[in-house]
Amino acid sequence: MITGLKLNMPPFHLALPIRDKEITRHFYHDLLGCAVGREAESWIDFDFFGHQVSFHVKPEALSRPITNIVDGRDVPVQHFGAILDWKTWQEMSARLIEQKIDFIIKPYIRFEGKAGEQATMFFLDPNGHALEFKSFKNKRHIFATK
Repeated sequence: MITGLKLNMPPFHLALPIRDKEITRHFYHDLLGCAVGREAESWIDFDFFGHQVSFHVKPEALSRPITNIVDGRDVPVQHFGAILDWKTWQEMSARLIEQKIDFIIKPYIRFEGKAGEQATMFFLDPNGHALEFKSFKNKRHIFATK
């Protein structure tokens, strides 16, 4: 049994401020492969791995990420992303390296050989929002504590 993990989870909605709609479109659509949803002059929606992420042009609402030390690395406290399957994570990681993304935390494996073994990487979108993409070697260990 997978405690706390809903396999048929409803999509979530997240809305964030941005500086520029077209730069944001390029990053999320062209680089990450997210389909564009509805949009207007001052906002745009994306299908972010099955979830709705909306961005509203409001540059004055943006701030520099605050960080916290996790496993000896400076992790942005406010971040979002997706848990991908292992192969998709590897493919995305390689594509982002090829595109010369400036990683906050370069792709690496945490807890190797242990429960909760996961691949992870952090980088900023063009608006300064921190994203983390991860993958678990065994999805049953997403909430594993030991």
